[in-house]
Amino acid sequence: MAEAHAAVAFQFTVTQEGLNVQISHEAIRAVYHSGVRSWRKRTVRFLNRFSSGVYPAKFSSLGIFSALVLLVSLIGYDLTWGFHPKIHSIIFLSESYLAWMFSLMLSCTLLWLGAVLVIRYLLKIFLCYHGWMFEPRGKVSITTKIWAVCTKILGGSDPKLYSYQASLPRLPVPPLKDTVSRYLRSVRPLLNDTEYDAMTKLSEEFLGTIASRLQRYLVFKSWWASNYVTDWWEQYVYLAGRGPIMVNSNYYGMDLLYHIPTNRQASRAAGFCHALFAFRSVLDKENVKPIRANGVIPLCSAQYERVFNTSRIPGVEMDKLHHWMDCRHVVVYHNGRWFKLMCYKRGQLLEPCELEIAFQRILDDTSEPSEGEEHLAALTAGERIPWAKARNEYFQVGANRRSLHAIEKAAFVVVLDDTEHDVTDEDHTGLTSYGRSLLHGKCHDRWFDKSFNVIAYKNGRIGMNGEHSWADAPIMSHLMEESLGYEFQKIKYGEDGKLMGVPSMDPIFHERLKWDFPKECLQVMDTSLKLARELADDVHLHVFAFKPFGKGLIKTFKVSPDAFIQSALQLAHLRDKGHFSLTYEASMTRLFREGRTETVRSCTSEMVAFARSIDDPNTTDEERHALFNKAVDRHVNSYKEAMAGMGIDRHLFCLYVVSKYLKIESPFLQKVLQEPWRLSTSQTPHQQVMTINLKKHPRFLSGGGGFGPVADDGYGVSYIICHEDLIMFHISSKRSSPETDSDRFAMNIKKAMEDLRDLCENMKVKK
Repeated sequence: MAEAHAAVAFQFTVTQEGLNVQISHEAIRAVYHSGVRSWRKRTVRFLNRFSSGVYPAKFSSLGIFSALVLLVSLIGYDLTWGFHPKIHSIIFLSESYLAWMFSLMLSCTLLWLGAVLVIRYLLKIFLCYHGWMFEPRGKVSITTKIWAVCTKILGGSDPKLYSYQASLPRLPVPPLKDTVSRYLRSVRPLLNDTEYDAMTKLSEEFLGTIASRLQRYLVFKSWWASNYVTDWWEQYVYLAGRGPIMVNSNYYGMDLLYHIPTNRQASRAAGFCHALFAFRSVLDKENVKPIRANGVIPLCSAQYERVFNTSRIPGVEMDKLHHWMDCRHVVVYHNGRWFKLMCYKRGQLLEPCELEIAFQRILDDTSEPSEGEEHLAALTAGERIPWAKARNEYFQVGANRRSLHAIEKAAFVVVLDDTEHDVTDEDHTGLTSYGRSLLHGKCHDRWFDKSFNVIAYKNGRIGMNGEHSWADAPIMSHLMEESLGYEFQKIKYGEDGKLMGVPSMDPIFHERLKWDFPKECLQVMDTSLKLARELADDVHLHVFAFKPFGKGLIKTFKVSPDAFIQSALQLAHLRDKGHFSLTYEASMTRLFREGRTETVRSCTSEMVAFARSIDDPNTTDEERHALFNKAVDRHVNSYKEAMAGMGIDRHLFCLYVVSKYLKIESPFLQKVLQEPWRLSTSQTPHQQVMTINLKKHPRFLSGGGGFGPVADDGYGVSYIICHEDLIMFHISSKRSSPETDSDRFAMNIKKAMEDLRDLCENMKVKK
């Protein structure tokens, strides 16, 4: 909006009377506030760079150290251990008091910087230690206890979001033989003897020929780059894909399951958007506390840089991500029309009650969509190449260019949906309908290229659709957690559902985005919409709340809740399909700088043996439980190995990328990368930062989120362990596959969970 104000802030016309100059004082003020806000933001970031550069030390400690050295020097002692005299003799020939003071300050600064570097290096060394992960729960060694105390002391007390970034270790490149050995072990239960022997032969041929050469390139990259995986993973797994990102890549997140503060659409949209902007303000100042595992080990915060003001830009060969440093507007979609809505006025974020007025104006707007406007976003739901060509051809000049720029630059997109979703934990139909709407909507009412869309429904429920390339689901989960927590604690709704408060200023009226599409562009929209609808119609989603028990009971079995659920999924899959499949579980590598994810291959030999034993009448409960414990231990260890940088798939993926750069064919790597993940699973984190005390507010529980199926004949399963007595499951598959049925798989998951509970409880009784 600042650009529009600038265009009309100063105007002049030449008349017979002379030069007539017109100056808009309001526009000048708007430009002034925009500039002040921009410079303030730059200054804060500049100071934060300095602060993070010396963390965990603070600049105040330099002043204290310098004052102490000065005071002690006045009574004849030298706390610089001869460093000050040496610096003074090198720089100055005179013995003046001014020269002496300058050299003293310089000496103190150099010694302080040296101490800072030593502390930061020690912290980096301590963060390289991962032995704590592999120790039995409740049996912590003396070494780990000492390490934890030292790490906590070195980690400081008041970190900013990026304070630990430079201290995080780089992701190590695992030894080749270890990765290949782990891979062969992971596929053994899925291959018969002949297939396994063939794969072993391929791996031996790989190790004996090109593997070492490819590995050297990766090792060199790991020394040079911050992370040897992340940039290639973003480019080739996400941005290089030419198929639709709707369903195939984007994912969704649900609102709170039991709490909706208002049933008014405009009020909820305004309250939640204000909460998002409040979080963005804290994020811009880097005052978000970095998440620390076990309260000690910091996780990488790099993915937070592109939460807001970010869009995926289509390309013919590869897409790219574009992030703007600042943006003060959102773009709103309602009834086939696109609006630009300013959320700041005179440099200040509008109050929730003021935003409510702005959203209500859009809801009350009865104008008709222009030709093609209603289905415009279908371009982002279809194939990437037609969208890239259409963007280059029809969106480079005039109104189309300006309007598209407004969408792509927006802080985020708000969809005022014309449907409503009433959900309860007893009705999977309502949950499923709600999930489908968030995942793909009508295929033309979500801007799938945006970092995230906020969807506000007519009955006040909200949700999100997130683009995957810029960050992983835990970042969006954290964003939802912080925003919902802020809304719950600080934004007040009246009994009539309206936001409380008195507007102090009239919001800037919304701007209708203008479009002018030729017939050729409309044809591309129609083609993309047809493809997107076929894709959406093929999705078979089933969302349900599992209420018989949760992590509270599972922990009494002394079992990891995640390993318990993964065991149930393997048992359910065996009953559903009659065989096992290659299984993907996402784990994080954010213990390392710029780390994202790694794959845990959950279908292990131990898991297969256990799952088969459950329905085997010749196996006793004692034997089943022993096999269960082995499967759980193996899974937990695999998860820890993945977190510690000793995973399988990212290493093999990067070796494959290097082979393509070198134009070397590897039958082994090609075979590995072509294997389909017919069971793809992911756990959504809950209460990452404990924004709300669940003991005081037990109904503040998220419904989790989900994603589309990865394989045409497979399942996608997302689950969130909400609290002590609730686990949400989101199951997806394709209706076109005769091998899958999400409703059937849901029933098998419920049965498997209950069977595992019965087994563990029976063994507790026998003990």
